[in-house]
Amino acid sequence: MPKAAPVPVTSVPVAAARVAPTDPVELYYFQYGDAPIWLRSDATRAAASRLSGLLRRSTIDGFAAGPALAADVDAALASAAPGNAEATRASEVRISKAWVAYMQHLRTPPKGLVYGYELLAPHRRPDQILLATAAAPDLGAALTRMSDVNPIYRSLRDAALAAGMTTATPELLSNLERARVLPAVGRFAVVDAGNATLTMYEDGQAVDRMKVIVGTRETQTPMIASIIHYVVLNPYWEVPPSLTKKIIAPGVLKGGNAYLKRNGYEVMSNWTNEATVVPASEVKWAALAKDPGLVRVRQRPGPLNSLASMKIPFPSGQDIFLHDTLDKSKFSLADRHLSNGCVRLEDAQRFYRWLHGNTPAPSTKEADVLVKLPEGVRIYVTYLTQEAGPDGKLASRGDPYGWDGRPDRQLAAATYTSPTRGAP
Repeated sequence: MPKAAPVPVTSVPVAAARVAPTDPVELYYFQYGDAPIWLRSDATRAAASRLSGLLRRSTIDGFAAGPALAADVDAALASAAPGNAEATRASEVRISKAWVAYMQHLRTPPKGLVYGYELLAPHRRPDQILLATAAAPDLGAALTRMSDVNPIYRSLRDAALAAGMTTATPELLSNLERARVLPAVGRFAVVDAGNATLTMYEDGQAVDRMKVIVGTRETQTPMIASIIHYVVLNPYWEVPPSLTKKIIAPGVLKGGNAYLKRNGYEVMSNWTNEATVVPASEVKWAALAKDPGLVRVRQRPGPLNSLASMKIPFPSGQDIFLHDTLDKSKFSLADRHLSNGCVRLEDAQRFYRWLHGNTPAPSTKEADVLVKLPEGVRIYVTYLTQEAGPDGKLASRGDPYGWDGRPDRQLAAATYTSPTRGAP
């Protein structure tokens, strides 16, 4: 039986495997099947053109690369030829790289900002930025919202533009950097050490404001982003070693043990929660007047306590907190940079009611009573020296800490230097 003729084998070309790119923006498109963000419709193309305009303006944000990236976005739009998938994909990636670079600039925290919780830090990963952008139902509106950052940032930038500025000065750049970490929405409190005020926000809108007293030029209040979870009623005041040296030791040397009793001070065995009271006679007060070391002195709750009725702590590693105060007269002063770093509240009861949802603070005689809030409330301690003036143009309101254009000073203010900075 004759053998069947061999069937010719036709070689089928095999597409080269696509290797995951190392560039984070290109990797985003690789992982999401090259789904377009900018070039999927006429509306999104218009948004990409809007991005070009934002980038040309972005020198006012301190983003020096903005104009060059705007030109690249324009070139990418021009080269995205209909029917040419590869050219369109390349253009898409170029536009996204420009957008990510701008967003990462706007989401860079200022030097010296301490995060009590990392979850409060802005999202700067390219994939996070692009996922949020792609999910927006109106891409053009999303670009405006995300580039405005928050109402305070927008007002500063718009005031600078109204004044005819096109490039950020060192002073403006410092203020924009500090302002851009604030939220755009939600419920939060902002302490502005620049003008010594505390503002309460709900749904991103200011609903109440009060005066505060903040750190002096020598004992500056650092920038902090954290969350308040509880309030301490009738708190002990932990005296910083610097004040033990300056006030307590000389007082004991002059007035003896009676000075401590009269002012409600007691000496503790150490800085832990298990510390016990030790006899004042065991302390070498003359030596403390020269070097306080790590000795712990605290003041009992009562009518003389420097924290008065309330202490409002939040994690930061800086031992900075909000608190009530006995001396209300200083809130009438124009310059309220008077404390050793902590923040004194003009009306602690009112702030407690806002924190707790209009529930009055309970009356108690017990010491260090912790009252948990129904939910955590974000708090931001910042420092602003410029604002939109009555004419809508940028106006300065003074730089008491000398931070403008000096990020090194901002960083120095956040350096923790003692067992407790809990001085009022």
